[in-house]
Amino acid sequence: MGIDYTHSENLHTLSGPQAALPILFANGKPSSLLDVGCGTGTWLKAAADAGISEIMGVDGVDIPAEKLLIPSARFRQQDLTEQWDLGRRFAATLCLEVAEHLDRCHAGVLVDALTRHSERVVFSAACPGQDGQHHVNGQWPAYWQNLFNERGFVCCDKLRWRIWDDGRIEPWYRQNIFVARHEATAAGHEPRIKAVVHPEMLPFISTVNGRFENHVRQIERGHMRATWYLKTPVLAFAEKFKRRLA
Repeated sequence: MGIDYTHSENLHTLSGPQAALPILFANGKPSSLLDVGCGTGTWLKAAADAGISEIMGVDGVDIPAEKLLIPSARFRQQDLTEQWDLGRRFAATLCLEVAEHLDRCHAGVLVDALTRHSERVVFSAACPGQDGQHHVNGQWPAYWQNLFNERGFVCCDKLRWRIWDDGRIEPWYRQNIFVARHEATAAGHEPRIKAVVHPEMLPFISTVNGRFENHVRQIERGHMRATWYLKTPVLAFAEKFKRRLA
């Protein structure tokens, strides 16, 4: 099942990852790095430039080789709504602003994949009301924290406060990021990660009416699945007809 997402409409800078990575890995660069939902590979490009030689990117959208910032051999298209396994583990895994693009029923599948491939996961996902293309499961960090806890991972948001005021890094990362580490005996006993909104994110947070308008724009731009456009007019007409009869 494909996720309707166009990376050309959601350009990401290299400057954010270049500023963030030394803080993320202040205690030492990982020997290998997996990025799930890597897009064109901005974070992996910054990681390679910083000396992390063993990198791998996975994305639900097929990225043409000429658009990738990393070697095409280091990229794999993968349906993120299904179980998958690269057959190896990595010293660290990134999954940044990806989970909100998957329907809620697939959230556990994504976290399964992340925890299968690494004992350290740097994670962020859009909060409720955060605007974006095909944002279908915006959740506060505690929702994801519970899923990681169920898999024996402890979560901590100290990293968020280390980058909170760094204007070089995109504000959605500064608001939503946390780190999950495998520590089965302590999982679920750590403090819950608080729901906060970064001041610089206020223009990207919709009211109820704003979310409706954003959803309408996504429909008009063809971002829904093809089957949605085929069945919805029929369902809407049937409901309209029933209301007229009533």
